[in-house]
Amino acid sequence: MKFDVRYYLVAILFILFDLEIAFLFPWAVSLGEIGRVGFWTAMIFLGVLTVGFVYEWKRGALDWE
Repeated sequence: MKFDVRYYLVAILFILFDLEIAFLFPWAVSLGEIGRVGFWTAMIFLGVLTVGFVYEWKRGALDWE
């Protein structure tokens, strides 16, 4: 049985963004210890993650037909 390439693309993107979100758990646990620098570093990480997600959305990689 053949699968469409878009199926694999959506699966890879899901795994990629899911793993990046998993990096937020240690950050949330140690938020009190890392201070402002750690907070702003995490905000930059979330900004890059959001820009990547919006880029994939605009390019139509998440569209399912």
